[in-house]
Amino acid sequence: MQFEESLREFGRLICRVAAGEFLSRQESLEAYRQVILNEQPELQQGAFLMAHITRGPSTEELCGAWDALDLYDTAKIKTTVDGPVCDIVGTGSDPLKTINCSTPAALIASACGLPVAKKGARLVTGVSGASDILEVLGIDLGAPLSQAERCLDANGICYLPGEAFLKSGWARLIRSMRFTSAFNIIGPLTRPCPATSSIVIGAYSPRVCDQLIAVLKDIGMPSAVAPYGMVDRIDRSLGMDEFSLSGPTRVVELRNRDVLVYEVTPQDFGLDVAGFESIASRRNAPENAAVILDVLQGRYDTPAADFFCMNAAAALYISGVVPTYSAGTDMAKQALAQGKALEKLHLLQQFQGAGSPGSNSASS
Repeated sequence: MQFEESLREFGRLICRVAAGEFLSRQESLEAYRQVILNEQPELQQGAFLMAHITRGPSTEELCGAWDALDLYDTAKIKTTVDGPVCDIVGTGSDPLKTINCSTPAALIASACGLPVAKKGARLVTGVSGASDILEVLGIDLGAPLSQAERCLDANGICYLPGEAFLKSGWARLIRSMRFTSAFNIIGPLTRPCPATSSIVIGAYSPRVCDQLIAVLKDIGMPSAVAPYGMVDRIDRSLGMDEFSLSGPTRVVELRNRDVLVYEVTPQDFGLDVAGFESIASRRNAPENAAVILDVLQGRYDTPAADFFCMNAAAALYISGVVPTYSAGTDMAKQALAQGKALEKLHLLQQFQGAGSPGSNSASS
């Protein structure tokens, strides 16, 4: 009888959301807690998630959902790194699919001396997520988080796959969901590394950029930029969750609790505009990974390399390493040309790769 009442109560909540009613932060926390802990049938969970994203979650609701994800689903790592720690991630679900950018940008930013605890996950709506790319590049997604912890401390870089730090809820949903939900918004906001003090977090729409920054401000993140990239001569409603090399980028910036909204162009990074086809996603994860590896191994004078460097530059800028985006690009290009970003990949493979001590592959 108690379970039946729980079903009915959750069903009423779904109807409220579908009818356009907004939830309090506590109500949102409780609803997402039940989804994360699998306390409702999958049919009810899916109905709630679709109703919520279709109506459009409020910032207060997203804060409640983030609370639930942080309290009930996010495993944490510790680090001895002193100073800023950055993350580079996107929501996915963007209309314009690009080569995976946050992964090489994280390697390049780390090569510039900025510690990066990068999150990611497998694809949900695109061709390949960060986890798909890094798996192709030899990272063991099932390795214990303690290996990521050691990698960050030793090398200033680590990869935190959602498949590993999300203990039950979102990781379970990712395996079966192929539609956008509020988890696409709050998932990139998780803090498996509580020392993270800055983040580049791209989003699939300008409104979501605004909400991401509002939530980050609410949870006390010191600094962040949320880009929504566009392409010249293409409808501005069709964008990407990165800084764009093919047109302007709308940016929402958080710094010391102040929020600024502005636009930048590739020229602000000291770069030339490139056609979208040069940075568009290839057909699958291995092809996208091959482009990344080509850049890391020496194809530095390409639009793909510029695309990766401008997004690394954003991380250097928002973390206070450089004063301007263009200065960040110069630093990123130098580190890339010196082979330091490739070295970071090798260290990541050494500490978190399939053959590393403690990995699933090594111990099987």
